[in-house]
Amino acid sequence: MDTYTPPTGGGRAALLVLADGRFPAGGHAHSGGAEAAVKAGRITDAASLQEFCRGRLHTAGLVAAALAAAAAAGHDPADLDAAADARTPAPALRTAARRLGRQLTRAARSVWPGDPGLAALSAAFPRGAHQPVVLGLAARAAGLGPLDAAHVAAYESVGGPTTATVRLLGLDPFEATAVLARLAPELDAVAERAAAAAARARTEGTGALPSAASPLLEIGAQAHAAWPVRLFAS
Repeated sequence: MDTYTPPTGGGRAALLVLADGRFPAGGHAHSGGAEAAVKAGRITDAASLQEFCRGRLHTAGLVAAALAAAAAAGHDPADLDAAADARTPAPALRTAARRLGRQLTRAARSVWPGDPGLAALSAAFPRGAHQPVVLGLAARAAGLGPLDAAHVAAYESVGGPTTATVRLLGLDPFEATAVLARLAPELDAVAERAAAAAARARTEGTGALPSAASPLLEIGAQAHAAWPVRLFAS
């Protein structure tokens, strides 16, 4: 059997692959809370979408970015998965995170089939680990570092809701893209903060990772899961 040799040199092209919406990780079926927010009247236009995304970025996005960075840095995936569970109070969001993690594992193993970390994760979590943990391991398999993984996770936290809102409200795609562009400096800051927390976690444990709360997202997710008809899975 051939020995797997991971890519070296940072692999910015691999970073683009992971961040590309065409990567078959299942995110297109999830709105990141945007569908519930639209129904509740909290997202009505580009300006309110930007505020929703800003709040999500600095809470759920920060937590996901730190978990991904820690996984990319080589932290124990089981410990990180438990930390993700503790930071996700809503059962609906835990279910969605594991479903996305399972799909991302499948996609990542197709792209980097010889990676031992992804293989071990798949065996340990047959129903799926939390998506940010899988993302970090996928980044590691691609030869990327913790900051790269944090950037992808932070971007996903706002890119998904933005794309979903275009479909939910018929929002002008140019306006939606402008929202992401305006948030770019904050995306960078969140990714750097997440990577720094992941570095501290090497000596301080997973308690050093952010645990920013987003109660409206949690409440909205539980309500959304009970809807008989909905466009997105979460």
